[in-house]
Amino acid sequence: MADDRTDSAWGTFLELGHPAEGPMHVRLTRALRTAVTGGRIASGSALPPSRSLAADLGCSRWVVTEAYAQLVAEGYLEARSGSATRVRAQAVPASANSHADAPAPWEPEFDMLPGVPDLRAFPRRRWADAVREATGALTWGELGYPDAAGLARLRQRLAAYLVRGRGASLDARRLVVCAGTLDAVLRLCRALRADGHTHVAVEDPGWSRLGATAGAAGLVPVPVPVDGDGLRVDLLRRTPQVRSVILAPAHQFPTGVVLAPARRAELVAWAREVDGLVLEDDYDAEFRYDRHPVGALQGMAPEHVVLMGSVSKTLSPALRIGWAAAPPRWADALAADHVGGVPPPVIDQEAFARFLDRGAYDRYLRASRLRYKRRRDHLLRELEESLPGFRVSGAAAGFHLLLSLPDCPAPAVVDEAARRDLRLADLDDYRMVRTAGTAGATLVLGYGNLTDRAVPGAVRRLAQAVDAARRTGGPPSR
Repeated sequence: MADDRTDSAWGTFLELGHPAEGPMHVRLTRALRTAVTGGRIASGSALPPSRSLAADLGCSRWVVTEAYAQLVAEGYLEARSGSATRVRAQAVPASANSHADAPAPWEPEFDMLPGVPDLRAFPRRRWADAVREATGALTWGELGYPDAAGLARLRQRLAAYLVRGRGASLDARRLVVCAGTLDAVLRLCRALRADGHTHVAVEDPGWSRLGATAGAAGLVPVPVPVDGDGLRVDLLRRTPQVRSVILAPAHQFPTGVVLAPARRAELVAWAREVDGLVLEDDYDAEFRYDRHPVGALQGMAPEHVVLMGSVSKTLSPALRIGWAAAPPRWADALAADHVGGVPPPVIDQEAFARFLDRGAYDRYLRASRLRYKRRRDHLLRELEESLPGFRVSGAAAGFHLLLSLPDCPAPAVVDEAARRDLRLADLDDYRMVRTAGTAGATLVLGYGNLTDRAVPGAVRRLAQAVDAARRTGGPPSR
């Protein structure tokens, strides 16, 4: 395929598969990725304009722009303002049979994907000191195979921290150290499946990997809508096959809402009535800017709630340190052989125990809270100046916020932003169920790992993307 030509018979050229294999935009993304990695589309080749390819395939333009944006994000394509979308040179192997390295992921100049903390602020020296001290302090026995429930000293320190800092009700015997929140979810869902559960409720919109993890454990994820007061517990009651639910009551992702007091009481009552289990994801709950952090739901009903947390949103996801505080029988199941799971390295567990014991973790959280608040306030000022009248919500906690787009669809803005080396997320990408009543034009703007100096430039690119989406009309709203 020549560099400056596009194939006029893409409907025949691309292997889109059967509709049963997934939504059209997913199948188109897969087909284009396969054509690129297989060498059927040459390096530097221009892809058709989204309108032309949509007409050739008989689909909406949104399907094409969504596929292009995904492949830009993955590093297979590159999009520049005023130029065609092209295959990146390093995305295509030298030949169809070569064993070239996988393409480098796209590293945009400005990355506003949510869920990533300020990695530049990671306390490298203090953590290195703690690891060095932990290595010298561990006994010979502790350097053997680790306790499946985690290092005893860390469990004791964590239990004290969760009681003091999160309002939890537990002791160290009911706490299991895991390799992050998803590891805790996987273990719990396997235990639920062994106990006879078949379904588990998840928030919609929500973190998609929670539902996927539940599915991998053999449970059917059931989406339950979230409104301004949090999870719709009344709708949860209408699903009799569900006796467990995964939710983030202190700071829901991605909407940022807090589960209202009445909903909390209603959820606890439901769990008691059905003898169910609530899996509480304590998602970035430490970072609250308008008041003290909201206490954990687990403190209200420790016999029916598992409190799950990790250092992924506070220190770094690379540490893979998490925990789950569970009722006695579920705590035993979490550490059982049949649910799998491997605790984090013992040396890292001991290092984190020392962090907690010396107050270093509390000090780091306080400093991070101030840093994120300053950055959020800076971002809000820049948004007000560059996009006046655009509604912002979910900014009271965490390190992301929602930006409503009054007169242009979010997919078009995401696509235009990618052309300007700015990575954004569409709120609808976190929905399991999309209907005319729930779909909207809203962006999820993460600022945790965005430097303070980069905030004005990122907002300028965002405003340019909005203007471009308005001019072109963009794909229809979902």
